[in-house]
Amino acid sequence: MDMARRFRAAALAAGCLALAPHARADGTDCRVVTVDFVPGDTLTHTPMRTPLQIVAWLEDASGKFVDTVYITQQTGTFGLGNRPGRFDFNSGPMWPYGRRTTVFPVWAHRHGLEFAQVVFQDGRDSELSHDLEQSSSERHYCKPLRADEGRWAEADAGTCASTIYTDKGTFSAQKSLYPPRADLARDAGRDSGDVAAFAQKNPFDAVSGATPVMGAPAEVTWSVPPTLPAGDYVLWIETSREFDHNETYSELAYPAPTITSFADWGRPYRGQPSVLYKVPIAIAWSQTSGTTASYAGYGDPTGDDGDVRPPDATITSNVVGSGAQRFAMAPGGYRVRAVAQPEPDFALPGAPAEPLVVDLTDRSATIEFVAPGDDGTTGKVKGYEVRMAVGTDITEDGFDGAMRIADEIKPVLPGAVQQLALKNLLFETDYVVAIRAVDNCRNAGPITLVKFRTHERASGEVDACFVATAAYGSPLAADVGMLCQFRDAALRQSVLGELAVEAYYTFGPAVAGAVSESDLLRATARAALAPIVAWARLFRP
Repeated sequence: MDMARRFRAAALAAGCLALAPHARADGTDCRVVTVDFVPGDTLTHTPMRTPLQIVAWLEDASGKFVDTVYITQQTGTFGLGNRPGRFDFNSGPMWPYGRRTTVFPVWAHRHGLEFAQVVFQDGRDSELSHDLEQSSSERHYCKPLRADEGRWAEADAGTCASTIYTDKGTFSAQKSLYPPRADLARDAGRDSGDVAAFAQKNPFDAVSGATPVMGAPAEVTWSVPPTLPAGDYVLWIETSREFDHNETYSELAYPAPTITSFADWGRPYRGQPSVLYKVPIAIAWSQTSGTTASYAGYGDPTGDDGDVRPPDATITSNVVGSGAQRFAMAPGGYRVRAVAQPEPDFALPGAPAEPLVVDLTDRSATIEFVAPGDDGTTGKVKGYEVRMAVGTDITEDGFDGAMRIADEIKPVLPGAVQQLALKNLLFETDYVVAIRAVDNCRNAGPITLVKFRTHERASGEVDACFVATAAYGSPLAADVGMLCQFRDAALRQSVLGELAVEAYYTFGPAVAGAVSESDLLRATARAALAPIVAWARLFRP
């Protein structure tokens, strides 16, 4: 940040400390429930980083469901439980396909809502490969990978290797207990018409939040509805983690599915089932609290029912981050604490100030802005909501309808500088990003817009097997996978073959760039590759 911006930020911070809060004209206060916990650190026995999925909800003293308090974005916003593809597909870093119906079975059976199940447009839910004509650009998930690929670790760190295309699916007659994605802007040429209604069918976007950092204290806040009567309640938290295997819930017990192609992509992810914590809490107009140091039980490993199974020896209890210890013990001697209290609300949050793009590439951007206050210019905001559009403005009225992106911004004090990192962007594309702050009472401040254009494609930045990928539209097309395997198993076993591969990687990027952007060239490239495909099939390992 330049010196002028640093000076203005410091001045704003100093002013924030000096200003006294002004009460809102309506004198409104609200009640909030704050829940804190420590997600167990990364599991050492898994093939990848395994972020914890979390949902929290409130029930009254009789066990009646009241409301969802918090849900991690992968399920609440990005449709983890209701995506096209069979539920037992293998998984990997930011894996795009497969409805994970075992993620929160207890919550799913208790919230009382029902959604249309999302399936692939061609109806082939047991296949990873789907036509380009039905696959649009993917801005959140990465492409599926084999566990032995070098880019597995790169994707595991949250960076997709390149732009990919996925089938976003269509509604079917079957029903789901999980919401569809709420982050999509429909591609009219490739996506089903149902995609435009996905966000409207998802009621959990407002309480969705970023996945907490493993090993670090986490806190979520819920604004109590004004109509909720004072009384005794129970806070439930259900946690899920892929690859959390033990002797009972192992890859042998829950193996990879039998599919006709790409069966060796990803790894079997089904380990220990969801684990639940239960905290009694009174909600009134005075501060109350409740804690728990043990887990209450676990959910159905198949996701077929919403029963809570009592603790038993099948759940790991002595490994931090696994099973019963998915939440680590906090210094206060609890795994989950809930605090209910009234909170004065003096003003709406301020607007993020001094926005600036400080780092821009062909596929990423970093935005800096000066943090506003929770009440105008005072107090730390609860969090931020971020929306993005391509080639068009975002208005205050249209904010909720714009594409949501993961907003993993940890709030700082007003006047300090915040950063927002955007990944997996398209090259040479005009973006508009809208950012607004929210407070503990779920009030939203005014939006701040940031506009930029990504750089032209970086030289050599393409997929392995990029010409074939460009020609067929997806790295998962059956012929692409077969050609890549032929390259590795046959061509690279001889000097001439290795020279051919190196030549392909030298001249291929320029060809792939042109091919991928032209339907005519894609068809021509597929025709040119046809005899190579036929030849490779004869020598397929």
